[in-house]
Amino acid sequence: MQSLEALASEAIALANGALPLTANEVEAARQLQICNACRYCEGFCAVFPAMTRRLEFGRADLHYLANLCHNCGACLHACQYAPPHEFAVAFPQAMARVRGESYEYYAWPTAFGALYRRNGTVVALALAAALALFLVLAARMAGPAFGQPLAGNLYAVLPHNFLAAVFGLAFAFAVFALGMGVRRFWRDITPAAELPRGQEPLLARARAPAAAEATRSAATLKYLDGGHGDGCTNESDRYTLARRRFHHLTFYGFLLCFAATCVATVYHYVLHWEAPYPLGSLPVVLGTLGGLGLLAGPAGLLWLGVRRHPLQGNTAQRPMDRAFIALLLLVSATGLALLAARDSAAMGSLLAVHLGVVLALFLTLPYGKFAHGVFRSAALFRHAIERRLPSRLQLGAD
Repeated sequence: MQSLEALASEAIALANGALPLTANEVEAARQLQICNACRYCEGFCAVFPAMTRRLEFGRADLHYLANLCHNCGACLHACQYAPPHEFAVAFPQAMARVRGESYEYYAWPTAFGALYRRNGTVVALALAAALALFLVLAARMAGPAFGQPLAGNLYAVLPHNFLAAVFGLAFAFAVFALGMGVRRFWRDITPAAELPRGQEPLLARARAPAAAEATRSAATLKYLDGGHGDGCTNESDRYTLARRRFHHLTFYGFLLCFAATCVATVYHYVLHWEAPYPLGSLPVVLGTLGGLGLLAGPAGLLWLGVRRHPLQGNTAQRPMDRAFIALLLLVSATGLALLAARDSAAMGSLLAVHLGVVLALFLTLPYGKFAHGVFRSAALFRHAIERRLPSRLQLGAD
């Protein structure tokens, strides 16, 4: 039963238009208070210096710190208060649980937030299979070319305008939905409201160098080094760079595939060069390298995830994590298979399967693991700005 103080706090929060903290947020705030008193892990990552700038932790602070956490796990094995200690400080797990709730909290449209809890491997694969079947049927109805060797001419199977419309709309929706979500997130965690009147120029001057710092941190995965360059912990207290490397392969593999699509778009609409493109052409080379990265990276992350210590993250979120990894693996595997068999009679079927998986990936991007990269980048930008401004405690002293 809740105490009178807790009930009164909830009543005040509701009266002010704010929802009371969830159980996971309350637990994360408790652990942050303990960590703030200890500060042994202060040099491990960006979370701990950001934490020390605060004495209390509201929802916006918790969401910011949770998304700033890269879940490297170094603090779990360094902590003297970790389970089985009575304080039960399992910091990576607490941050992971709040991080998952933050995705749902900022989802757009709001009603779609529940999809984060339902986005499991089976759902993702079933969606991909259903979309692939739909595209197979569409290709069969499009004309007699399906099932015939077409020398790699994809548009003889499915018309270019049909593909551009379907995938353009799906990708635009994913970008817009993620943009709306991170816009709300940024509005909640923005440092502007913390500055006294007259100090706004400080914020303006901080933005450009902060953006450069945040970009570097995201591109190099700086905070997956465990604070000392030796990497993350996984199933034990042994440090390894494997998680950082597999993340790099996944991240840059995805970017290379995206770059291949952008170059092909320029070829088609600007230069009027239509597919199929030669094996040595820029779109094919970029797509092949990206596909190989998206095979090795997600496979490695899946292997590490299966072996990971349960206190290193939120086990309830694993189905969502694995759904994203499974789709990335299928996108790369079917794409490479399509490239290898593009001159054969199997090209039409492989094209439909590949496009079905890609469409499933696009539709689930705003409501799956991909969101962590977007929200974490915003948190890194916030941290880079915050380091260039007076802390709340300094402002209070002034």
